Amino acid sequence: MSPTDRSPHCLVFDSGMGGLTVVAALRQLGFKGRLSYAADTGFFPYGNKSDADLTRRIPRFADALFKAASPDILVIACNTASTLALQIVREVLPIPVVGTVPAIKPAAQMTRTGVIGVLATPGTLRRAYTDALVHEFARDRTVLTYGSVQLVELSERRAAGYPVSDEEIKAELDQLFLQPAGDLIDTVVLACTHFPLLRADLERMSPPGISFIDSGDAIARRTLNVLGDIRAEAVSGPETLYISRTDAPYTRLETVARQYGFEGTQILKLD
Repeated sequence: MSPTDRSPHCLVFDSGMGGLTVVAALRQLGFKGRLSYAADTGFFPYGNKSDADLTRRIPRFADALFKAASPDILVIACNTASTLALQIVREVLPIPVVGTVPAIKPAAQMTRTGVIGVLATPGTLRRAYTDALVHEFARDRTVLTYGSVQLVELSERRAAGYPVSDEEIKAELDQLFLQPAGDLIDTVVLACTHFPLLRADLERMSPPGISFIDSGDAIARRTLNVLGDIRAEAVSGPETLYISRTDAPYTRLETVARQYGFEGTQILKLD
């Protein structure tokens, strides 16, 4: 990617603020173009919605985003959305679409005990796509899982500066580690882009010696690789936040997004 002849426009999309962790990874890896961020706050969280509702919703929101923002590439920074609707969105949009894959393969390579924990949303865990990853890359490992919508809420509260107690986080972690063989877990996959917002707390409250891994850097690297093949017109403009609902508690997203450099806000109403 040559910043001298073009400045591509990348739009990162999630149901809430979790995808901001991917924005951070993109910047850390040297992305120099224009960034926009979109959160489907009107349908947050995705992790507890039905497959049928998400299959209808996600392509509609992605199409509305493309028409409003005209990005060169869309990054679906959401495991739930990617494992269900990535191919559908690719068929709808005329631009490259990068999805998010739970980091099961690197976790299977990292583990010393052979026991991996996966923290995800219920939606991600019930996908055949996730089962296929386990079968392909971790079939000789023990994979323990826990699907938590509460951790998504706690992540957003923590990022926005609202109180989150250790007891609330520990109650969710215990659902993973107190399973049979949970005491042998040495590697935990954060299979939701929200969860890195709580990473320091999760590490502090977990048994010693646990390694945590997420997909943020891998998504960012893939995005930069795809952008390397795009010959886009130079673009400029503010780093914009797109949302689909503004009432509380979703206004807290705007506060956090400003910390990541997103100033202007546009509302896309689908209903």
